[in-house]
Amino acid sequence: MRKLVLAALCLALVVSRAGAADTLAVYQDSLANGLKILIAEKPGLPLVSFQVWYRVGSRNERPGITGISHLLEHMMFKGTDRIGPEEFSQIVQKYGGHCNAFTSEDYTAYYENISTEFLSVAMEMESDRMANLKLDPKEFDPERNVVKEERRLRENSPYGHLFEQLSAAAYTAHPYGWPVLGWMTDLDAITNQDLRDYYRIYYAPNNAVCVIVGAVNRKETAALVERYFGGIPGNKIPPPRVTTVEPPQMGERRVKVVKDTRMPLVALGYHTPQIGHKDTYALELLSNILSNGESSRLYRSLVYEKQLALFAGGYNDTQTDPTLFIFYSAPLKGHNTEELEQAIAQELDRIKKEGVTSRELQKSQNQLEAEFVFQQQRNNGLAVQIGSAQIRLDWRYLNSYLKNIRAVNNQDIITVANKYFTDQNKTVATLVPTGSSQSKGQAQ
Repeated sequence: MRKLVLAALCLALVVSRAGAADTLAVYQDSLANGLKILIAEKPGLPLVSFQVWYRVGSRNERPGITGISHLLEHMMFKGTDRIGPEEFSQIVQKYGGHCNAFTSEDYTAYYENISTEFLSVAMEMESDRMANLKLDPKEFDPERNVVKEERRLRENSPYGHLFEQLSAAAYTAHPYGWPVLGWMTDLDAITNQDLRDYYRIYYAPNNAVCVIVGAVNRKETAALVERYFGGIPGNKIPPPRVTTVEPPQMGERRVKVVKDTRMPLVALGYHTPQIGHKDTYALELLSNILSNGESSRLYRSLVYEKQLALFAGGYNDTQTDPTLFIFYSAPLKGHNTEELEQAIAQELDRIKKEGVTSRELQKSQNQLEAEFVFQQQRNNGLAVQIGSAQIRLDWRYLNSYLKNIRAVNNQDIITVANKYFTDQNKTVATLVPTGSSQSKGQAQ
């Protein structure tokens, strides 16, 4: 009954949304120092999400300092001359708010969800650490150890390690090939001066976007941004651009990871295009149809019908640059990863020949639309949509997203499946338990 009610609510929202305008009302401005400002007014509860997005992530790193973007994110909470270590979060909490940060391949973002009357508090502190981060050497080693522990947890996680090795094998040139957490040897080698240099290059107003969503007045809010951020000088020389282009894959690649684990796993990655490319909309819908939840094609086929797998899933990870469409599955006892590979290939072949049913396509379009709209109901969710779109492409991408999703037809699905799901474009990573017959030979 709960699922039926939820489905009805989703359908009602989609039907309602279909008759409404898809255009977001976002006020755009910029300061003389290059800082971009994006404001969405959402009358209602006196709450606001204030976010600062920096155009820097693991794709901006280089061998020798991988993981530095994430490490700097940690250090941003270690104080300025005005605010002591760990005091930033305490002050936000004092005013009834919540703050956090996250780093990805493409960006690093910081946010405060707070009462509108205390928006100036969040702006004052964010502008302070944009301009005056202390980067105290006494704080550096302890925080690096925290990040190294995250790195150890990833290395000790069989699945996490497998997906890292999949990316490392799939990319031969592009920085998406190394993890956001970085490699351990680089974390050991990074110095406090490296952090200072990185902060100076990338944490400047002309490499940042302020996103404000909530019960605010756009003109008053823009003036507030000018008050707190206007005096921070922009960098005269912009950060270096990432110009590396991953060359076309010329044949299937394979990697085997041998770990002390009970369960084998197989993961397949296919190169797919960047955000905004016309094929990404069909690929997102296909990802939903093939691998989202227990009603997806792969789950039904591998788990329920053929009873080969414990689970099966996947996703298309759309980013600034071309990325990967990933499938994964773990075999039931008595079956193996080779059988799963074959079963996944069979499902992909069906898509290549027949496409999907009209019901599957409509259901997937409804689901993606509902997810898109539900995220916009929250200040923080809408701000994340705006910020991530602006950094990776442009926030206006959101205004055409639903139209492009709705326009996808079955022939589009068949076309992208045949274009990208080829053996030449495939990388396979297999997790092999220690001591099994498969564990002999070269491994990562």
